[in-house]
Amino acid sequence: MAFSSTAAATAAAAFASGHRSAACRPSSKSSSSFLGASFPRVSAVRRCAASGAPARRAVAVTVRAQAASAGGKKSVLIVNTNGGGHAVIGFYFAKELLAAGHAVTVLTVGEEGSDKMKKTPFSRFSELTSAGAKTVWGDPADVGAVVSGASFDVVLDNNGKDLDAVKPVADWAKAAGVGQFLFVSSAGIYTTSDEPPHVEGDAVKESAGHVGVEKYIAGEFTNWASFRPQYMIGSGNNKDCEEWFFDSKNTNPPAKILANFQIPTRTNLRKKRNLAGIVRKRPVPIPGSGMQITNIAHVRDLASMLALAVESPGAAAGKIFNSVCDRAVTFNGLVKMCAAAAGIDAEIVHYDPAAVGVDAKKAFPFRNMVPPH
Repeated sequence: MAFSSTAAATAAAAFASGHRSAACRPSSKSSSSFLGASFPRVSAVRRCAASGAPARRAVAVTVRAQAASAGGKKSVLIVNTNGGGHAVIGFYFAKELLAAGHAVTVLTVGEEGSDKMKKTPFSRFSELTSAGAKTVWGDPADVGAVVSGASFDVVLDNNGKDLDAVKPVADWAKAAGVGQFLFVSSAGIYTTSDEPPHVEGDAVKESAGHVGVEKYIAGEFTNWASFRPQYMIGSGNNKDCEEWFFDSKNTNPPAKILANFQIPTRTNLRKKRNLAGIVRKRPVPIPGSGMQITNIAHVRDLASMLALAVESPGAAAGKIFNSVCDRAVTFNGLVKMCAAAAGIDAEIVHYDPAAVGVDAKKAFPFRNMVPPH
């Protein structure tokens, strides 16, 4: 039986949905004062978001955003990247806020008519505008002009990776009297450790752009918070993560890896044709032993966590959060999880990237690094 790209997408969606509802098992309580504070109507308590406390097995919650009883409805500006794996974060954060009755403006980098806007999550922005959001496009360095002088209670920068990109937004927000500044950082800024997983407070790469941003906003704002995600899954993501395992259309594995695939290699490799994938019942090429560990989390869980910071700004103020699931998974384990979601047995082919002359960063969606917790 042949499997289409639609079948792959369906299986990937099933995996993402299941990972959030099943893999993130309910917990009866939270050890984080931030995640538990001021939320009498918690709709779901899950283990797939980060805790503010540097505990090895802290649990956290995912909730549907509720308007803060003290602060009421707020006006929030989301400065959203126009590419990569983070774009979907701003999309779901906006949905959380809108569901709670807050006013939302999404400023996306670039032009509305660009080809990038034809991809998800941008092609789904009608879901935001129909719920009351305002969407604008432009250069974040000129944010004041782009938003036409509108005022905001909260600003989230989900775009900049270094101070050059974020500083204009932060400076404008401070001058405009914005009460809370949030930043989506990265869990990739930690230095190598012999004691995984990483927790908040572990050493970071001082040269990393995200680190410079965190230091700057900490010095400029009384009420700020930074969130460090690793790998996001969920509908609307335009970066291959879980989809890669189902139908690796965007990969370029080397010819030597594909020796057992029974596929003409060179032509296919140059054109990056579909060469592997669980739904195609072909082996899945995994670099190394496959026992490397990583961390994936559902984007809706991170969006809920960001919404909690808006709802309870005092509890989140001045803190950094690893925005990840509290359970790591191996590369081999990811294949098995995806195969289970698709209802198909998967074959794994391990290879040494150096031996076959390939850059594993380009042939595989996850980096070989210690995950955070």
